[in-house]
Amino acid sequence: MYSIGPLTVAPGERAQGLIPVGTSSYGVELGIPLIVVNGAHDGPVLCVDAGVHGDEYDGQEAIRRVLAELDPATLRGTVVGIPCLNTPAFEAAARASGIDHLNLNRIFPGDAEGSYSQRLAATFVEQVVPAVDAVVDLHTGGAYGEIAPLVILQGGYEELATDLALAAGHELVWKGGKWGGTVRHPVLEAGKPAITIECGGATYRETNVEHHMNSIRNILRRLGLTDGEPELRDTYTTVSGTFARSAAGGFFVAHAEPGETCKEGDLIATITDHYGTTLEDVRAPQEGIVLWVRRIRTVRPGDEVVIFGEVLGEIRP
Repeated sequence: MYSIGPLTVAPGERAQGLIPVGTSSYGVELGIPLIVVNGAHDGPVLCVDAGVHGDEYDGQEAIRRVLAELDPATLRGTVVGIPCLNTPAFEAAARASGIDHLNLNRIFPGDAEGSYSQRLAATFVEQVVPAVDAVVDLHTGGAYGEIAPLVILQGGYEELATDLALAAGHELVWKGGKWGGTVRHPVLEAGKPAITIECGGATYRETNVEHHMNSIRNILRRLGLTDGEPELRDTYTTVSGTFARSAAGGFFVAHAEPGETCKEGDLIATITDHYGTTLEDVRAPQEGIVLWVRRIRTVRPGDEVVIFGEVLGEIRP
């Protein structure tokens, strides 16, 4: 038997339900929706989540499709799918919750006595993290940006999570920096591997759903939950990320695409006023790779407009 939150699932069975977090102002129970496929054979427990940001849709659909195709009779272990962790943000079609306007991916481990998003993070840490062996966190660039396919491997946890990161299948491995509060942080701190997979954004695309599905399937093979050999690249490129912010407000026009290489000084974007006068040029600070590009044309002073990736080296499996 496998138990998580209110669910207890027999071997070879599947179930779905909600880990309660709170009640909305209109009386609807809110919480963490779960899909659990408990294999008939022993093995690890993998959790795959999406919808930490409500405007990132591709990973949500990928989880539903992959779990639907799993056969619990042959599965070795258990897969826990959380298709939409942040349902209030999904309802608002926004990055942040429509209840307290917090960015869930910056507040883990949360606060059981705090606002809804704080309680949501705390519930995940208290009830999901102890019940799983590894976590894969699916993201896109959101409604206002698009990101190149990549996996985030948190710096300082390479020994714990590199195998999982390489199985994601993307060439770019972003060594996560000093920022905290993400889903993967409390999992890593608990001594369990966790990665974030990024792909796409700006709008929902079937190609990005497929990218996420392929990553999940390959990770399932890597962990031995399903049959087959995992596909690994010969080499992976490691990068760091530098966030460029606008100095001027205006109309944003990109001149480079996510995944495109650049040289120091290359023009990546311009910001113009309503008359077409250029107010600011956004240029590459060093040679590297454009990781993320803003897609929302409205830009205000201090907004994120581009993420540059400086190449650090390579990984050979």
